[in-house]
Amino acid sequence: MRRDNLDKRYYRIREVAEILGLPQSTLRFWENQFTIINPRRSSSGIRLYTATDIETIRLIYFLVKEKGLKLGAAQEEIRRNPHGVNKRFETIKRLRGIRDRLQSILDALNKMR
Repeated sequence: MRRDNLDKRYYRIREVAEILGLPQSTLRFWENQFTIINPRRSSSGIRLYTATDIETIRLIYFLVKEKGLKLGAAQEEIRRNPHGVNKRFETIKRLRGIRDRLQSILDALNKMR
């Protein structure tokens, strides 16, 4: 999953799939399974995702793909404790960022040798 700077107002499903490294079919399926994913639709029916929608999908990705929960369990976890799930997800995201920065520093030090 890429860490992109989400600076646009709306993203099409193709762009979201590329950002998250997921097939478009998975995004459409998750949209049907999780009521918290609700992208806007253009007048021609094209899905338009906001940066908030993308962060919500990243949360679901974390629960399903990384934590290994089944879809029903992920839905229950989000319904039962949305603040706790989001806090845990944000903490892990920050820790991964720190790890990436430390790794780049280590790589730079190794190049200097």
